[in-house]
Amino acid sequence: MEIGAKGECVYVVQKEDLASQVALSPEDNFPEVFATSRLISLMEIAAARLMKSLLQAGQLSVGVSVEIKHFAPTPVDEEVKAVAIFLGLEGKIYQFEVEVFDRAGKVASGRHTRAVVDSIRLVEGARLRLAKVMQ
Repeated sequence: MEIGAKGECVYVVQKEDLASQVALSPEDNFPEVFATSRLISLMEIAAARLMKSLLQAGQLSVGVSVEIKHFAPTPVDEEVKAVAIFLGLEGKIYQFEVEVFDRAGKVASGRHTRAVVDSIRLVEGARLRLAKVMQ
């Protein structure tokens, strides 16, 4: 993958993507706009799509870190576009600049990192990690 390569994810904000819908209990009072957690998901998907051609059978890419600023609200039924730009490798970690736009302009930006992992090893490692606690 070349530095500067771009990956995108275009999506229409649904009711279930609103901050008000991600509340876990009645005292969690969030607004009727696109949730930051869902916005981050789109950023991750844009970067993951860009990395797809690098993956071998049984591999996938996983998020390692996200550092963003979400500075403008987006309402339900609005189209958003996440763009990930590959900045380069730092060891085995893939570095991305990420931005999200709606019709009014940029709503978020930041950095995201991903790594390539063996999917079976990842799931087994998670299971073994928790099994140690159960002993």
